[in-house]
Amino acid sequence: MGAYKTASLIFLLVAGILLSMSLFTVNEREYGILFRLGEITRSDYEPGLHMKMPLINNVRKFDRRIMALDARPEFFLTSEKKNVNVDYFVEWRISDVRRYYTAVGGDESQALQRLSRIINDGMLAEFAKRTIQEVVSGERAKIMDLVQLMANRQAQVFGVEVVDVRIKRIDLPPEVSNSVYQRMRAERTRVAKELRSRGAEAAERIRADADRQRTIILAEAYSKSERIRGEGDAKATDIYARAYQKDAEFYSLYHSLDAYKNTFKSKDDILIIKPDSDFFEYFNDAQGKGSKPYFNDAQGKGSNL
Repeated sequence: MGAYKTASLIFLLVAGILLSMSLFTVNEREYGILFRLGEITRSDYEPGLHMKMPLINNVRKFDRRIMALDARPEFFLTSEKKNVNVDYFVEWRISDVRRYYTAVGGDESQALQRLSRIINDGMLAEFAKRTIQEVVSGERAKIMDLVQLMANRQAQVFGVEVVDVRIKRIDLPPEVSNSVYQRMRAERTRVAKELRSRGAEAAERIRADADRQRTIILAEAYSKSERIRGEGDAKATDIYARAYQKDAEFYSLYHSLDAYKNTFKSKDDILIIKPDSDFFEYFNDAQGKGSKPYFNDAQGKGSNL
């Protein structure tokens, strides 16, 4: 009885080991290749649980996600025979796992070396067709698209797809950098001078317009003030005339008294005039002599109406 139990346990143990060696899983992030004595028999596994023959079959798995190749910066010659230092990276993935394994033996470092060589050749060819200005700004996106297209055609040979090629930066040699900097500085200086001249022109135009408006406003104000002053003088004259017409004698007396007061302000004032002149008509006769009334102006000088 004991020997039977022992045999059963051994059988179950061996069966469990054989079963575990017969099962394998492939998740959605992986490719799986089934080998039979070193020969590829299947590479189209879907994600999930699968079976194999223990000791005869073995399985290798490869990443199906997008991977990055961050290449070291390389020098490329432009059409002007100027060196530029280009730093770029590549995004790639395995598109055909059977071809990938056959071409590079499943070695990722070997695949990266071949891919890097392809990208460098493409960059060299495209940069040689263009000037520094074109590779720096003008046709940078076009270069990346052309290199990606060319790299995809060649990388298909070893089962790789190039998803994207991106240039991170392009550095110029010191002598070229200085030359570009001087040209940029001269261009910025020219633009600044042009903007300043436009500003000065606009300022002169605004200033001239303001002076013209000021002259117009002052002229209109002076014209209006003169018109108002004339209307006031006319109104005052009219009032004086109507007042004079109401009582000419009183009006004459009032202005004559005002003239006396302004004339004899000080004891030291001396006036040489005939006593029987019209100026003294109200000194001798309260009714006056019937002569013209006497007015004084703002300076105290008298005059007859």
